[in-house]
Amino acid sequence: MRALILRSFGIGNDMGIENIEMPEPAADEVRIRVASIGLSFADALNIAGDYQIRPPLPWIPGSECAGVVDAVGGDVDAFAPGDRVCALSWGGVMAEALCVRSSSVSVLPRGLSLDAGAVIRVAYTTAWHALVDRARLAAGEKLLVLGAGGAVGHAATELGNILGAQVIAAASTHEKRVAALAAGAEHAVSSEVDVLRAEVEAIVGRKSIDVVLDPVGGAASVTAFRLLGWLGRHCVIGFAAGGAIPALPLNLPLLAGASVLGVNVGRFSTDFAAAAAVNFERILALYREGRIAPRISHRFALEHAAAALRCVRNERPIGRVIINI
Repeated sequence: MRALILRSFGIGNDMGIENIEMPEPAADEVRIRVASIGLSFADALNIAGDYQIRPPLPWIPGSECAGVVDAVGGDVDAFAPGDRVCALSWGGVMAEALCVRSSSVSVLPRGLSLDAGAVIRVAYTTAWHALVDRARLAAGEKLLVLGAGGAVGHAATELGNILGAQVIAAASTHEKRVAALAAGAEHAVSSEVDVLRAEVEAIVGRKSIDVVLDPVGGAASVTAFRLLGWLGRHCVIGFAAGGAIPALPLNLPLLAGASVLGVNVGRFSTDFAAAAAVNFERILALYREGRIAPRISHRFALEHAAAALRCVRNERPIGRVIINI
């Protein structure tokens, strides 16, 4: 089978398609014929060698996909050949097939395309885990979403609206702010640090934000934290802005009675697999009800994976980038 093999870190640097043997599923694994691969900013960082953890090389990258089951291990009874599924994996995804533990696989509902199935799980379960499990966002509260043009930001905007919050979306371009309003944000503001605070305060007043969802990091993080009201919650998801990780003066949470909440959906999914599965079922139910809609912006062939990754990292498109096998 064909697979993209990373032999040194770097997008486009010694990264080519090779023919390797078809993997055989272990007793607790499912083998999936991959149709669609969802690329994330974390994937681009991983391949470039800029992620917190570096995998051993050579390595097949990728973390999220959808396809059709074609074989199952002897201990697996929840899946059968022919099932349309999505899956998470630490590597192994950018290939025509992969074997993955059955606990990381979910059947896709009718009407959900394989392309959409390849991008729905991580973004939406991350946003749900942040807003519901960690921040306990309540109806009527004010939610500030940083990076609203990205996948997690888009998901948080939709989910915040569904949960009854007043959603204020911060994004870097006019086009992304328009998209955020279409996704359910009540207001959209610039994410530029020199105007973010003024624009938010003009809408809701000083120190009145209840929850900040922050997948961006950078200078905007501290600015956003200063907008929190009493008992506010700041959800730290990632550092897509790059550069130095922001340093928060500890007097700020003291004065506001506010909390900094780490959101590690990968660890949550491993340590609390049953709860994570329930969360994803809720996401799929919302999709079936027509209340959420994953966005896809670009599609590439596996042979053009380097171009796809550069699109993710440099262009920051409105919507997810897909590799089709």
